[in-house]
Amino acid sequence: MPAACPQTPEPVPGRCGFLEVPESRSHRGGRTLRLAVAIIPAASGEPAGEPVVFMEGGPGGDAFDSIPFLVSSGVNRDRDLIVMAQRGTRYSEPNLACPEIDRFNVTAVGLRYDSPATGRLLVRAAEECRDRLTRDGIRLSSYNTTENAADFADLRTALGIDRWNVYGYSYGTNLALTYLRLHPQGIRSVAIDSVAPPKVVNLPWTWDSAAEGIGAIFAACEAQPRCKSRYPHLRRTLDEQVRRLEAHPLTLMAQPPAGGDPVKVDLDGGALVNILVANTVKAVDVPAALDELAHGNPERFARARAVDVGTVIGGFAHGMTQSIACAEWAPGFSERDVLKAGRRNFPGWPDSVLAQPPQLPFEHDLCRAWNVPDRTAIQRVATFSTVPALVLAGSFDMKTGASWAQVAARTLPRSTSVVIPGIGHWVVPQSPCAASVLASFLDRPTAPDTGCVAALRPAPFTITPDAETA
Repeated sequence: MPAACPQTPEPVPGRCGFLEVPESRSHRGGRTLRLAVAIIPAASGEPAGEPVVFMEGGPGGDAFDSIPFLVSSGVNRDRDLIVMAQRGTRYSEPNLACPEIDRFNVTAVGLRYDSPATGRLLVRAAEECRDRLTRDGIRLSSYNTTENAADFADLRTALGIDRWNVYGYSYGTNLALTYLRLHPQGIRSVAIDSVAPPKVVNLPWTWDSAAEGIGAIFAACEAQPRCKSRYPHLRRTLDEQVRRLEAHPLTLMAQPPAGGDPVKVDLDGGALVNILVANTVKAVDVPAALDELAHGNPERFARARAVDVGTVIGGFAHGMTQSIACAEWAPGFSERDVLKAGRRNFPGWPDSVLAQPPQLPFEHDLCRAWNVPDRTAIQRVATFSTVPALVLAGSFDMKTGASWAQVAARTLPRSTSVVIPGIGHWVVPQSPCAASVLASFLDRPTAPDTGCVAALRPAPFTITPDAETA
């Protein structure tokens, strides 16, 4: 149904409407959801016939917020681009935002990252959000990847599109693979960027991805003579700093990256690790930041810790995140399994750090409070398909390690796999080469031009003066 575009920070460069879908397709008679849809016209004067539909990450991310990145990357160069707010997210009704968790995140920059007391505050915020949403009659168990995929199938039908191309990143790859498995009709091609295969995504897996991405950064420094000479023992430095900060956290004032007054931040071992995984300190600066930290200058990491004070209250749908994570990622693996995965990847780190999955601290406690049914038997399934696929990964990705893209590719026999060196999470907006490969793939899904990849190397790392010799 046509409608005005949402009032986004940057105006939507196209026309908009909304799609109505049932909250639950297995419980008829429930509420109806309204999902905002934008159609951004192709930049070309002679567009190709099959559009591209985008699947946002998260889960819980704001798809409309990604439109400027998609347009600047040329995703709509030759084809119309379709963006839909996934169920439960911003610009959908209802929106499963959790201002309670947003407010916790703002204050948490000044708390011990992995302290049980911090965990209790997070769980309390989640309980308050869950109670509010359920009082409003929201069936949290219906906010899952199966229903999400069915929404996109309904969208194609509603728009009268015979065939389209699918592009998703991060959680959007999980959704895209589920959509391909359950609703293969009308899919011309699938491009997945920073891949989280449904078959393997779980909480211990987060430690495997973190280790792979961190190891790739350190190996790239080793391969650059200036970086190797200036920062010769990065893994040892990281190990030492994680142990030191966990035993003796730093409390200091730091200016948030977005500006504003300095705020109090707490920098412990868990916070240090999660700053790295979140890429809040850019990969090219990681060796320098670790060296500065080891020599008594924590400024880069402290400022990165302060980033959450700029959280937009209500901007991210944490209710969608937890409904999916607690039903599809957490079940079947215990706290002990998370700890074992952490010890396997980072032997010698404190258990207090390794007990918390990167980016999902206290998730088992939170999921007990969120209380949605286990859906792993339905969701942890590999997608086998002969639809042409492009599988993109960044070698520095610490959230979805590059090797996991190959896991997805094994059951996609007509896939082309590309690893972009020196790039982290969500490859296409960061790499003109990856954007070119995607454009070529959309033109020729079975024979994309990947020639630009061979010459790529990670960018030179930041080299600071040696304090001991300066």
